[in-house]
Amino acid sequence: MKLLQLTDIHLTKPGETIGGREPNQNLQAALTHALSHHPDADGLMITGDLSDWGDKADYERLKDTLNGLDLPVHLCIGNHDERDVFLSVFPDKADDNGFVQAVVDLPVGTGLLLDTWGPDSHAGFYCETRQSWLDDTLSEVVGPVFLFMHHNPVPIGIAPMDKIMLQDADAFGQIVEKHATKIRHIFHGHCHLPLSGSLYGVPFSAPRGTNHAGWPDFGNEGNLSASDLPESYAVILADESSVMVHMVEYGYQGEIRREGSPDYADWNRLTMVR
Repeated sequence: MKLLQLTDIHLTKPGETIGGREPNQNLQAALTHALSHHPDADGLMITGDLSDWGDKADYERLKDTLNGLDLPVHLCIGNHDERDVFLSVFPDKADDNGFVQAVVDLPVGTGLLLDTWGPDSHAGFYCETRQSWLDDTLSEVVGPVFLFMHHNPVPIGIAPMDKIMLQDADAFGQIVEKHATKIRHIFHGHCHLPLSGSLYGVPFSAPRGTNHAGWPDFGNEGNLSASDLPESYAVILADESSVMVHMVEYGYQGEIRREGSPDYADWNRLTMVR
């Protein structure tokens, strides 16, 4: 199975920039790069912050863009989104309780799309209704299960970001612990940083994002930190026994060099390009 994960696309009015970068252009560049290099992808997952200000026009433009793609596309919402505005454009994305959550069949196992949005906050929330849905769904579906969400469920050790992580992390973690043998991996966004770790033995990861980049500024107690590192997306490879996640920095503008051979016999000082 091969999945593409884009996150934090932050669509704005065309021509407007964030960190000197135009999110609409970067989304198109990410899709062009990802689909040209990975035409065999089984699905595209976009894990939140679809719009920067939750404007309806952003969601309409996103819908038009995604309608032209020849693979399944699955969406989560993030703190920059507005759930009601999003659902006015994507009404089929609402579950029975009005959350943007879904169960999707994957070539390997099952994907669960989680809604961690809450009003008037950049932090993430996972209320008792959503917790019950997740617990019940995990009990019913056939594993392995892959979770997709926006907010990080584990502190990353950077104070400003940890203030706006998933606020119901303990309750969420208890559900993960209960079903840990069934959950293969958790994919999230939100932090604009390449991250990996585990929660009750379940691995998680996040790529940087398709537009503006963060920086792991551990000494900053009050502000979020930005950088000009390349834009990225993730390529997820999974089979019945393993998961591999690549962060592809498609925004890198430098040279790509093909150096030498993987065959040990060809490694020598005369022929190796170093």
